[in-house]
Amino acid sequence: MDNKSFRNYIVFWLSQSVSQLGSAMTGYALIVWAYKQTGSVLTVSLMSFCSFAPYIIASSVTGPLIDRYKKKTIIVLSDLAAALSSLAVLLFLLQGKLNLGHIYGVNIIIGCMNSLQSPAVSVAVNNMVPKDKYKQVSGMDSFSGNLVAVTAPMLAAFVLSVLGLEGVIFIDLISFLFAVAVLIFKVSIKEAGDKTKEQKEAYFSSLKSGYLYLMENKGLLFIMISIAFMNFFSRLTYENVLSPMLLARSGGGDIAFGIVSAVLGIGGLIGGILVSAGKTFKSNLKMIYYSAAFSFLLGDLLMGLGRNVYLWVIAGLAASIPIPFISAGQRILMYEKIPKEMLGRIFAVRNAIQYSTIPLGILLGGVLADFVFEPFMSSGNLLAAFLGSLVGKGKGSGMAVMFLITGILGTVSTLIGYHSKEVQSMKNKEK
Repeated sequence: MDNKSFRNYIVFWLSQSVSQLGSAMTGYALIVWAYKQTGSVLTVSLMSFCSFAPYIIASSVTGPLIDRYKKKTIIVLSDLAAALSSLAVLLFLLQGKLNLGHIYGVNIIIGCMNSLQSPAVSVAVNNMVPKDKYKQVSGMDSFSGNLVAVTAPMLAAFVLSVLGLEGVIFIDLISFLFAVAVLIFKVSIKEAGDKTKEQKEAYFSSLKSGYLYLMENKGLLFIMISIAFMNFFSRLTYENVLSPMLLARSGGGDIAFGIVSAVLGIGGLIGGILVSAGKTFKSNLKMIYYSAAFSFLLGDLLMGLGRNVYLWVIAGLAASIPIPFISAGQRILMYEKIPKEMLGRIFAVRNAIQYSTIPLGILLGGVLADFVFEPFMSSGNLLAAFLGSLVGKGKGSGMAVMFLITGILGTVSTLIGYHSKEVQSMKNKEK
């Protein structure tokens, strides 16, 4: 592979980023529409659940499809299904018949399609770029993902105010057409392995081989389990506890929350730039685990201990800058360790494992905040008084304690994962 192949990847990356921006704008606009219709937070939670649950379930069984068929075909068909779903929403909207059931159904379809597209893109990238560009590519992906996360709500809000939900969906469809046209006519994706041989193998035998590979390579499996724990602890607080905590502890104004939300996105952008520039660890394992420990230890603890926007900004940067390093470390290890003809299966299984804890974290976080920690901190208990001396008292203090707990448990689980014999055996092979 040479610079020409890397330029090929850049064209692919830019076009897919445009499509992701359009999809993210539609996702945000539908959340706003649904909340205005019902005034229910549960409605929004169910929208996320209808996307996440099918994604996790489908990822556990769709891996062989990624290895059997052309990645370009899979990506195009996945994009097409998502675009047709958006078109269906637009048609229902124009007829005045759009309801929550339609949106839930669309999210289920998109979740299933993402279970195919995400690993297909990961494998395609591996086939497009030279080995010495892995870190740079991972940093670029993190940068574009965070840029989309930061800009999509602002752009969607602007388009909603001018053109309405119809305008947002129309822009999404245009972004899809652009990305697919570029992918079909401008991007070349080489295929690895003998597809005829793979297609002759029984589907469930092929699926089983992916799981057996991880059982035989326990270091990779333990990294996936470690990241599943990281996802659980982060979603326990950041997903639906951060916003009410900041609102409560800043006197009810939304300025602090807006600033910290922006900083979390900016931190991801900074981390992506650093990874792309090669400012990383020599050891991929250290890059994963040290970065995660730093994020939990400084990010979560400072978020809980902080009582003003200045400390929360520092906490937001400490929490978010390391995330692209975690992603890069794992991706590079998988590219280097896993045979190319099995990458699709393993990436799909990875997604099923790592993201399986997210719905639980999201649901449990709100329950613990409302029914356990907030009442406990106003109970007059001696332990509550001690914790109050650390995080402050009043509304939001219970949620602040939750950040202290995730900071400690997240750090401990990360260190345990790093020092496990399975991960240490991989570390010895890195030397």
